[in-house]
Amino acid sequence: MVEREAVERTERSYATKQRKKGSNSVIERYTRPEMGLLWDMDHKFGKMMEVEVTVAQVQAQLGLIPKVAAKTITQKARFNVKRISEIEKETKHDVIAFVSNLAENIGPHGKYVHFGMTSSDVLDTAFSLQVREAGQVLMLSILNLERSLKSLVTKHAETMCAGRTHGMFAEPTTFGFKMAGFLTEVRRNKKRVKDALDNMAICKLSGAVGTYSSQSPKVELMVAKKLKLKPELIATQVIPRDRHAEMMTALAMLGTGLERLAIELRHLQRSDVGEVTEGFTKGQKGSSAMPHKKNPISAENITGLSRLLRGYAVAALEDVALWHERDISHSSVERVIFPDAFIVADYAVTRMSILLDGLDVNKKRMMDNIDSSQGQLFSSHVLLALVAKGMRREDAYSLVQRLCHSLGFGENLKDKLMGDDDVRALLKPKEIEEIFTGKKHKKTIKDILKRVK
Repeated sequence: MVEREAVERTERSYATKQRKKGSNSVIERYTRPEMGLLWDMDHKFGKMMEVEVTVAQVQAQLGLIPKVAAKTITQKARFNVKRISEIEKETKHDVIAFVSNLAENIGPHGKYVHFGMTSSDVLDTAFSLQVREAGQVLMLSILNLERSLKSLVTKHAETMCAGRTHGMFAEPTTFGFKMAGFLTEVRRNKKRVKDALDNMAICKLSGAVGTYSSQSPKVELMVAKKLKLKPELIATQVIPRDRHAEMMTALAMLGTGLERLAIELRHLQRSDVGEVTEGFTKGQKGSSAMPHKKNPISAENITGLSRLLRGYAVAALEDVALWHERDISHSSVERVIFPDAFIVADYAVTRMSILLDGLDVNKKRMMDNIDSSQGQLFSSHVLLALVAKGMRREDAYSLVQRLCHSLGFGENLKDKLMGDDDVRALLKPKEIEEIFTGKKHKKTIKDILKRVK
């Protein structure tokens, strides 16, 4: 609870700062400062300046521009977001405005800024740096989620609960085993995100249509090495957007996994199920009209955010098919979806971690629900036991089904079996009792959970 309150305070503080800066972001509510700061204009232009300075240093090293120019650029390169905005009103071109602002701060040697480059060279390479940093923040959040899930897996490895298919009682399982399935999915999604981040760590300095007509490939290679990026194998004017679509798709998959877990927790919190409850802080209210309410608001919030992530993935897929060597139809889309997607994914992952860490698991209610099945959770094992003793499967299925469907209020399948002549001819009372202990389920689950390190 303390951690959750600290996160909420940080979120409020960040939102206040953004409002003072005049931010018009529609998702301040869901922005963690660690992620949000990576997507503001200061940081974007800072990455662009890092690219421009590194290119100048490499060009000077190769004798393409004077060394004194590169030294001056390195020392004096500065930008002002307000000034860039003023210049852009006239030029109608944000990169030209940015380069002009750098140049006027550098002085005469400013003419060597952006030497041999086109706009997308600096934009796409700087964007790779931004995405990498955002990815590092997100990966830490995913790691925390892994830890939260692993803790539940360990703590509740033997906490028996009802497994459900189609929303109906199926067979017994354990809550730890449920969480293990979500843990392994998170790990698969972590790998997807990491692979997509690796595939986006690209440097592109090949010029107007990707032919290196104004800049040697050696510049790109050396700059890429300095920035710890990889040169694009074949580019047009831009880095191919299938890389970006893969990134958005990986985030959408991450969100879908979160939603699957959120839906599970929402169902388990229903009043008629009551097996888990989200943490409820002092002073928190569930409803303006009904004082008793404790709603699954975090799980519902995460469900909604995951829908956004899938929408961003669709938009990114639309960006792949650009005209010829490029057009700018992707630009307006990416300005929205990339900051939003990383911010939303990071927030959703973090909120899920907080939800899990504060989750109240009601073991008694889980056992009560198992009991309310009237023993039907064990019907498949009764079927197997009868077949193993020689009964035809069809006959065994019909017998068990008949007994289950004839259960009245307060009756139990185990008692019905004890009183059935056909069953007693094959199964001893001790064997029937053993089926309903759930020992076999616990044993197999314990063995499976050894796979989860």
